[in-house]
Order: sequence, then C-alpha cells, then structure tokens
Amino acid sequence: MDVATRSWLLAQLGTNTNLSDLEARYTRLGKARAVAIEVLTQRKADLIAQPASVNVSSVVGVTYTENIKALERQIALLEAADAPPAPDEPTDDTAGDTDSGWSIVQLVERPRR
Repeated sequence: MDVATRSWLLAQLGTNTNLSDLEARYTRLGKARAVAIEVLTQRKADLIAQPASVNVSSVVGVTYTENIKALERQIALLEAADAPPAPDEPTDDTAGDTDSGWSIVQLVERPRR
C-alpha cells in the first residue's frame, strides 16, 4: 500500500485506525475501497450488537442511533457508482484527455440541384 492510499484510507476511517490492520486487509482484499467498506461495516455491526441507547434516570443518556446512520451513509457513499475514485483505482481519464463529450459542428448548406 502506498502513501496516497494509506492517506485516503485514514481520511475515510479516521486517524486512530490501526495501520497494521489496514495493511493486512489491503493485502487480502487488494483495493482501498473494499478495505474501507469492510472496516465501516464491521464498525456498524459492532454498534448494532450493543444496546442502541443507555439511560440512567436524571444522570445521563447516551444513544448510538445517529452513529449507526452515519456509518450507513458513509458505506452507501463508498458503494455508489458515482463515488470519487480511491488512489488505487483507475480513472476514466487515463489518456489525460478531458473531453466532456461536447463538440462544435459547422453546418454548411449544400448546393441546390
């Protein structure tokens, strides 16, 4: 895994992510996007396995519902077809051509018979 891919993964997963775990997953899966989705899915599963909220009357109340929703949104963004590419993914712009599909056509009148 190169520096750009590691930086992208840390930006997606947070700086407290274990780098040796990321290296092992990247070696096994081969793609940074797959690594990010797997880590986020595991984090979501861990949150779902715990109680969604804890309340102690008149003392404290904690809920993890919004955290679960945020993880689901981030996973959906990474799985989307129009998601920005990871550093190890090829882009459509491989030749450096930035053709947007638009062109100018000159219409010329044909001579009458």
